[in-house]
Amino acid sequence: MLNRPLAALLLLCLAPETNAVTVTATSDPIRIDAVLNEPAWSAATPIPIDREWFPGDDIAAAVETDVLVTWNENMLYVAFRARDPRPHEIRARYSERDNALSDDNVGFLLDPFNDRRIAYQFRINPLGVQADAINSDVEGTEDFSWDAIWESAGRITADGYVVEVAIPLQQLRIPAGGGEQTWAFMAMRDYPRNVRHRFRSVVTDENRNCLICQFGTVSGFSVPRVGRNIEVTPTLTGNLRQERGSDGFETADDGIEPGLSGRWAITPSTSLQATINPDFSQVEADAAELDVNTRFALSFPEKRPFFLEGADFFETQLPLVFTRTIADPVAGLKLTGKTGRHAYGLLLAHDEITNFLIPFDQTSLRTSLDRSSNTAIARYRGSLSSSATAGVLFSSRTGADYSNSVLSADTFLRVSEQDSIRLQVAGSRSSYPDSLISLGQPEGTIEGHSLLARYDHNDRNWYWLASYSETAPEFRADTGLFNQVAVRSGQAGISRRFRGGPDRWFRNLYLELFADTREEFDGDWREWGADISATYQGSRQSTISLLIAPNQEHFLGTTYHNTRYNVEASIQATPDLFLSGGVNWGETIDFTNRRASDFVTTSAGAGFHLGRQFQGEVSWVRQTFDTLEGKRVFVADIPQARLLYHFSRRTFVRAILQHRDVDRNPSQYIVPVGRENRALLSQLLFSYRLDAQTVFLAGYSDNYAGTESIDLTQTDRAVFLKLSYAWLF
Repeated sequence: MLNRPLAALLLLCLAPETNAVTVTATSDPIRIDAVLNEPAWSAATPIPIDREWFPGDDIAAAVETDVLVTWNENMLYVAFRARDPRPHEIRARYSERDNALSDDNVGFLLDPFNDRRIAYQFRINPLGVQADAINSDVEGTEDFSWDAIWESAGRITADGYVVEVAIPLQQLRIPAGGGEQTWAFMAMRDYPRNVRHRFRSVVTDENRNCLICQFGTVSGFSVPRVGRNIEVTPTLTGNLRQERGSDGFETADDGIEPGLSGRWAITPSTSLQATINPDFSQVEADAAELDVNTRFALSFPEKRPFFLEGADFFETQLPLVFTRTIADPVAGLKLTGKTGRHAYGLLLAHDEITNFLIPFDQTSLRTSLDRSSNTAIARYRGSLSSSATAGVLFSSRTGADYSNSVLSADTFLRVSEQDSIRLQVAGSRSSYPDSLISLGQPEGTIEGHSLLARYDHNDRNWYWLASYSETAPEFRADTGLFNQVAVRSGQAGISRRFRGGPDRWFRNLYLELFADTREEFDGDWREWGADISATYQGSRQSTISLLIAPNQEHFLGTTYHNTRYNVEASIQATPDLFLSGGVNWGETIDFTNRRASDFVTTSAGAGFHLGRQFQGEVSWVRQTFDTLEGKRVFVADIPQARLLYHFSRRTFVRAILQHRDVDRNPSQYIVPVGRENRALLSQLLFSYRLDAQTVFLAGYSDNYAGTESIDLTQTDRAVFLKLSYAWLF
């Protein structure tokens, strides 16, 4: 006799298809101008976006929205008619790509393989500002770092707004071969007023622990193999960087460098990318982080286009791939594709320098060697059934007197509509040069393993998880992001959701209890912690969270018992002003001085718009550390500001300011330290972006530093430019 979860899953697989729509091709030209006067739109079948899934629970949408879909041999066309009884309340501002999601917006998710695992997401605000992402039901992720080349336009009308979209089919992975195809599809609309209403074209069953599995379908696609399906992007970058020397500023780096990147869609589902002398420069400063009393090295997200394309193919639960470890590549090659039940990826790169993250059981450090290395990463994932996948990953980085390789196997199993299991095991083999052995890397050839087992349950009211992981002392994944080794850890937690509604005093209430334990691999020490929290979500997108976190920590032979408290709040105070703030306090470890301390961290931030064109973000974080006897150890302040003026949807000027001020009490340190350390970064950028790859950038940046005996003084300055243009063939 079948148990109830398996029976429910079987019924799901045998259930008839709902929300199925047939679309037709068009031979008529379509101009992307948000004026739907072409015959193709008159012939298209409208798909209503008529179900509210938040804050209402599968109720009729408060406003009317239709989406239209058509296509030809080169393009997918999608249009929206979003009606609004009060169009003067529509929130629509010019913004950077992927940053307009607090506005009114419409969009859709598309799974061309109809296997309900990975989907492309496209969202557009009423002025045509774009956002795109990759959603994965397997990994449970939504990655907005992915950027495609597509065209959009938006226009506010007397009864709402209209959006029109054209996506080149070569930007999508599509099943190879002829014949009619059926794609999984869901359209959506965000309607932010006093309450942010969210609508979809399908009924959302929150008792099912997946999203893509609930899509409807659009049928009728029959995409022929036409054209060369080639994307070529030459780049030209230039910079002049000067550093302050004893005789004033001296040129440290200058020049103009050409580069070339290309992408060839070998088949509609498989693409090959190559890059020579690529421009991997950062044109936006990473957000400043509070790193005065940190135990592990900080990391920042990937932003470089070559590595972002197809990044979802290399995802696993263990952090075995983190492409910012490839710091200064001369050339790169990447192959990604999907055929039937099989998905595969290959990444090769030659790096001029070699960065290392050296992990230990209680800390980590970063270092770099001025020598080249080669990186190779291969990934395969196959579908065992509609509810199970299995995959392998191999990574290797080699250089002079150095090698590191990792082999991993993983699986994902959805055992019911609410429950899923993830398993992964990895083994490594490494050998390091003497310069790293002196920093703590083991001698000789070392071998180690890492593993993860995780169970998740998610329904409309309850979420719980249980997981176990362990990483051996000798395990290394130099193409990934492992901050800690030589540990075994377990985690369990439960969350209860109380659902309100648009007319109640709350939208959601969450009560949560999560606990974890960690011990050194040979059992020498043990840590544990618990998070007891309550979260309120209300009108004006307001959130208030309360947290109590008792814990036991171990550091360099001493066990500490600490309790921490946290209060955070945020609110959309007006349509143009978002406010946030919080305070975190309690007991912690002073890692530098190896003792217990009291700390208080306060933060405040605001995001604002002035009209459609000017926007800004300002924030401030302050942390104070005191001994248990009440003597001040340090005060650290980090104020930041980010201001933008948009001339149009494609053109803006941006200024960034980051200040860091640390005031220490040297008498409370066991090592010599200066009393004051200050730093200031400024950056000014002009950007014109025709699409994701066709850009012109010009900017200026500088850094200042100061101490108690030296005023804030400019230490370096730089000007830079970038010009790139993407051709699609």
